[in-house]
Amino acid sequence: MEVLVLEIEDPGCFWVTMKGCGPYIVDEIEYKNLNAEMNQFYDKSYKDVDAVKPLTVKEGQIYVVFSEELKCWCRAVIKSIMYCTDHYQTECFLVDYAKYIFVRSKDIRVALEAFMQIPYRAKKCRLYRTKPVTLHIDFCEDTAKIVPAKRWDSAATRYFQNLLKATTQMKAKLCAVEDNTFDVFLYVTLKDEKVCVNDDLVSKNFARFEEAEETTGNSADYQENKTSLNIESLPVKIVNPAFAFRPVVFQQKVPTDLETDPAVSSSFLEETYQRPSTGLNENTASIVKAIPGLPFKENTAVHTDRLQQFLNSDPLKTHIIENDQQSVQSLSEERNFVFLSHKIEPSSILETAPLFDDLKKELNRKKFLGPNFTESYCWPPVARGCDVVAISYEGNNPFLYIPPVLTFLQSGSCYKALPSRNGPLALILCPGWKKAQLVFELLKTYERCSRQLHPMLIILGQNKEENRSVKIQGCEVIVTTPYSLLRLFEHHNLLFCRLCHLVLDEIEVLFSDATEQVFTILDCYKNAVITEEWEYSPHQIIAVGTCWNKHIAHLIKEFMNDPYIVITAMEEASIYGNVQQVVRPCTNGERTAVLLKILDFTHNNLQKVLVFTNSVNEAEMVHKALRSNSIFSLKIHKESEFNFKYILEQWTTKYSTGTRVVLVLTDDCMQSLGITDATCVVHFSLPSPRIFGQRLHSMSDNFCNVTEDSSVDQEYTKARSVILLTENSACHALEILRYLQHAEAEIPPELHDFTAKILEAEEDKKFSRPLCAYLKTFGICKNRTVCPDRHQINLQIDVPQNIPDKVTRTPACVTILPLHIVNATNYFGRIVDKQKDQYTLLAEEMNEYFKISSNKTSVKNVEKLAFYGLCEKTLFHRVQVVEISPKEEENLFFNVKIKYIDEGRTSQVQSYQLLHLPARFQGLPPQAVEFVVCRVKPIDNEIEWNPKVTHYIHHKIKGKLHEAKIVCTLGNTAWVDPMVRVTRLSDLKMSINEYNVRSEILSTGLGTDNPEHITELQKLCGHVKVLDHAKNLEPLGIKEDTAGPENVSNPQNMSIQENSTENCNSSKITLGNNPCGRVAQTKEAEDSTLPQRKCFYPEIKWFQNEETVTVKVKIASVADSKCEFSKEKVVFSACSGDKLYLADMELHQYILAEKSTCVIKDKEAIIILMKEKKGAWCKLLKSKNPRVSFDFEHWEDVEDKGPFPVGTKKLYYTDAVTEELVDSSEDSGTESDE
Repeated sequence: MEVLVLEIEDPGCFWVTMKGCGPYIVDEIEYKNLNAEMNQFYDKSYKDVDAVKPLTVKEGQIYVVFSEELKCWCRAVIKSIMYCTDHYQTECFLVDYAKYIFVRSKDIRVALEAFMQIPYRAKKCRLYRTKPVTLHIDFCEDTAKIVPAKRWDSAATRYFQNLLKATTQMKAKLCAVEDNTFDVFLYVTLKDEKVCVNDDLVSKNFARFEEAEETTGNSADYQENKTSLNIESLPVKIVNPAFAFRPVVFQQKVPTDLETDPAVSSSFLEETYQRPSTGLNENTASIVKAIPGLPFKENTAVHTDRLQQFLNSDPLKTHIIENDQQSVQSLSEERNFVFLSHKIEPSSILETAPLFDDLKKELNRKKFLGPNFTESYCWPPVARGCDVVAISYEGNNPFLYIPPVLTFLQSGSCYKALPSRNGPLALILCPGWKKAQLVFELLKTYERCSRQLHPMLIILGQNKEENRSVKIQGCEVIVTTPYSLLRLFEHHNLLFCRLCHLVLDEIEVLFSDATEQVFTILDCYKNAVITEEWEYSPHQIIAVGTCWNKHIAHLIKEFMNDPYIVITAMEEASIYGNVQQVVRPCTNGERTAVLLKILDFTHNNLQKVLVFTNSVNEAEMVHKALRSNSIFSLKIHKESEFNFKYILEQWTTKYSTGTRVVLVLTDDCMQSLGITDATCVVHFSLPSPRIFGQRLHSMSDNFCNVTEDSSVDQEYTKARSVILLTENSACHALEILRYLQHAEAEIPPELHDFTAKILEAEEDKKFSRPLCAYLKTFGICKNRTVCPDRHQINLQIDVPQNIPDKVTRTPACVTILPLHIVNATNYFGRIVDKQKDQYTLLAEEMNEYFKISSNKTSVKNVEKLAFYGLCEKTLFHRVQVVEISPKEEENLFFNVKIKYIDEGRTSQVQSYQLLHLPARFQGLPPQAVEFVVCRVKPIDNEIEWNPKVTHYIHHKIKGKLHEAKIVCTLGNTAWVDPMVRVTRLSDLKMSINEYNVRSEILSTGLGTDNPEHITELQKLCGHVKVLDHAKNLEPLGIKEDTAGPENVSNPQNMSIQENSTENCNSSKITLGNNPCGRVAQTKEAEDSTLPQRKCFYPEIKWFQNEETVTVKVKIASVADSKCEFSKEKVVFSACSGDKLYLADMELHQYILAEKSTCVIKDKEAIIILMKEKKGAWCKLLKSKNPRVSFDFEHWEDVEDKGPFPVGTKKLYYTDAVTEELVDSSEDSGTESDE
């Protein structure tokens, strides 16, 4: 028959209209008459538009739409819907013209059946048995050959288009119909020469002929899907061709695509419906009972597009996805599961994915292996501009949304109606700076193949001036965090005026760490959409994550428009579906009795119960027990005599209301049965978490839609999961507990106790691991259960290393030299002895030794953990080999991993670079110490420092001497607070504090106070687990944050130092500084027979200005206080409970006693001393006292007020601090602040 081409995509997809006579051909006059009738009807109905406007519009359905280009009403199939604030736009395919157009919702009308009586004018065709090829180049073998391809390349498509344009006549021979597509041999006439296009493409090496056995009529699968269209084989009775290529709503009486052979159509479908593999809701059982809902790879033996539309009419059901070669009876192969709120046709291969061509090419070039299972379901709705919620094990993968969002952003015409202002079109919110950086890098990578979007990564701190200076002009995509976005919004209030796409990455983390901020952003977005002109613009929210969160339901209800919900983690789908989780603790022998009690109830509705067991013996035992108690029970396992068909027939039989059906089975039968309508699942034995989720999937038809009614109580939900918890459940109990906590289910105390022991055992397994880095840096570890490192003290490992003995034995105010900066608060370096630094002497000797060329002897046999020398530029270092690759050892020269034992850093060097190190240079222990600056952490609940802060601190402190007070030492780590850069001005005999490192971090705006840091460290040391009771606690050295530079904490806080004791001058009272009185009493007090009462020296902090000294005496609930002033002395006494506190302070300089005062507060006494002479005091007391210290908090508060950087400020009274930090470390009896 003669044809006329309407539209060409490639040789495998083009549209034609047919001319002449035949069973599938309608005269053009009929189409003109149809067009005139539709125009007349829909133009006249403008007065009663509501009567012909559809209430809802669904994808894949047929409607009548108005085409602005053609100026007429046309029949069209809805391909995609883009929702806006008060309307929606649809992409339509005009079935009579083969055109894609965009239509507003007001221009869509219901298609009357009277206008559907003739077939579509545009017939979709492809070349019969003609498949694409491509040139494959093997660079390894230096060969090139033509191989089969999955899609047509551009050269073949261009040649095909030019061939059809040049023809004077075109005819087609119909061979078969498959999935609404004609398979044809196409003949064209070129310069009076007739050419078969199929053969021509093959001869030009643009295509190949499909193998004969793939298309032969002997194949049953092929015959089931393809109908012969040879005129001779047509039956006598031909069905009305108007039913061909029509939507399912008009074909309820004709279930096949084109019913030309009753033997193929009705009998085939009847046989198919009775197959025992079910994936459907019971609601569709009257039509179809045994076909998987949606194939991941198209199963051509069963499915057609129209059949899929009909089977997926239920808006909320789970589809079982299986490979096309999977046998229904196979018990070993796994299938993927997906829970969908709407039908989605997955894009399982990149060639058919809804991405623009250049992006596909770029992905292919980078050897992208996707789309994976979840991506195949997420990409189509995202690319159409729909709201999407995706929960998956891969939910933290940005590729779930980046490719389709980039594709949508290519259509610039969608954004023409937006205000012409500066502002992004897309906003991606990430839970932290690190994830935001990853997403930004991916956008920059794949933006190269798209139009210029100018993406920006915006991470802002608390520096308002810096935030105000951010420019977003020309930027169309912003990647940021919730906190940073709100700081930016303070200075850019038009940020949301053009925003169309809002992406929430790792939604469960965002809602966990920044709930208030995320909802504030959503409110701003919602208000902007309402107030701005959005009639022609898209409005899309995408939320992806790994776990369901209770706030997602509110997100869907309040901010999304009929979103596509895609959940491929079945245990998360059960939380979405409000499945009731019940735990029944029992012994292993009591399980059967507990199961019988669970089943001993009556219910108004039909109850279908699945009892899952882990073995055949268990299944047989449970089945026998149920039978003996008169409970109707079925069983199935791999050794069962019953086949799956029989079990499914029994399971799907219609039972009366109140009936209870029980099926006992093993996990390996679950997928082949494909049951989804169970009302209760009993876990007779606990499985792995993945299998647990698949078990819950068996109830998916009874999942509730929590987004419609979140007030539904779990007690009344349709689906119920019962877990029998026994003493044999240890291997999976921890995962089950986490899941129950996540599901907010009631957890019995037995499970808590059981898992507590497991967690303790897990921590014991980590006892030889290093101490957790987060615990050291911030005082807490947020992910303790999954963290691989230790979270308790190990006395054998945590013995102080590389730290001088005098530092661990006495309070430590030391000079440190940071050499390797790990991050903003963690450094490696050395403790420098100002009197005689042994390492400085050693380094000088090493340099002198290695200056002699004959001493530079390369090592021939490198040994692990051995010490060697290494030359870097002009300096020589001591290094230790920590790792040698086994593969590398075979080479003459190979790489080794080394550690600089005096600096703490690691590196890779060539083996020949290592020098023999004489024994005399190995005697000095490694000098590298790890330093941690206390009481500061990243802002915004981050767990890692922003590189900007680390870079700034690295530049600021590396290689410079600093004075620091060590407050705690464990192993090779020393915690310091404060850490100060001090410059001495020898001419003026004074010192200047250039900066405090903690204050410098705070001044960047990317750090915040962490007041609990030292307290958490003290708690850690207070719960030492002593494995060998013969060991004492001496290796630990920890000092209170509030103590002075010579002070250490009391024994409660794991101090190894005994507190010093003093005699009060006024009476024979033994002093102590801990409530238990565990101090050494003086000999005089021991021998005294007089009544004694122990008194305590209170903790004292002081600071000063030019005229006064402020002394804070820390005592809780002060009572009976007394303060006596004299010119050179202050005596303060008070009671607190049954304790007496006394502080007899002999001052360093004179005061005006009559002008000095004492004020009592609840937890402290504040003493104001008026100086006799104005000026700075270098110390408070004439003699040192461990309970008296300078108030660094007050000093830092002054610094913190300064702008960034703070280092430029110079404080008047810093000499006192300098004396305390520096001179006390030199053990000088006259240079102390106390």
